[in-house]
Formats: sequence, C-alpha cells, structure tokens
Amino acid sequence: MPILLLPDAPLDKAEAALVPIAADIRDRVEALLRLQLAGRGRDMPDTRLTPLQRRRIQRAIRAADAHAEGASYRDIAEALHGALRMAREEDWRSSPLRTEAIDLVKVGLALIANGYRELLRHRRRS
Repeated sequence: MPILLLPDAPLDKAEAALVPIAADIRDRVEALLRLQLAGRGRDMPDTRLTPLQRRRIQRAIRAADAHAEGASYRDIAEALHGALRMAREEDWRSSPLRTEAIDLVKVGLALIANGYRELLRHRRRS
C-alpha cells in the first residue's frame, strides 16, 4: 500500500487515506488501523491468523529449513516431538509423526516459495 508523507506533517495527524474499494478492502483498512495505532505507540491484535495457525506456520518453516540443511524426516520429527516420543513409534513408515514431518516440509517450502503472501490476507469464503 503506497503511503505519502507530507513534509512538516506530524505522523499522528494524518489528513486522509485513500483505500480502493476492492475484495481486499478489509485487509487494507485493518493495515491502516494498525499503522495509526503503531504511530501512537499502541498495538492492535492481528486477526489474520489464529494462534494455532501461527504455531503450524512456525513449525512448517522450521521443518523446511531443516530439510534444506539435509535433515531427514525422522530428524525433523524428533526435533519437533523429542526423542522419547520418537522411541515409542514402532513402525516409522506408517507413523503419523512421519506424515506430519513430510506435510510440514511441503507447507514450509510452499510458504518460502511465495505462499507467505497469502498470510497477509484474510481468508474469504468463495
């Protein structure tokens, strides 16, 4: 979103904001509100992601980074769940921890490739 700062205009006394009426208007208005509050030293909760979504994204990016550094899916699962939990897995090939590690790597790689932009938008029903 382009921002125009006028010379000698105080940041907390913005004159106006031009917001196109489009499918992403909600995102733009919330971004403006966050900008306004940040200029006043206050914070506004970000409603684009739930805490569970944030946690999954963090784990996915960690998994993708580990994969890029040569870690196996087993190594990734152990880093996420611990050695004790991994020791309880009898059959690694059919383990849900293996499936989760593979899924997290795929999600993380997709986010890194360009999917992170989708995080900046609210979900919309089609």
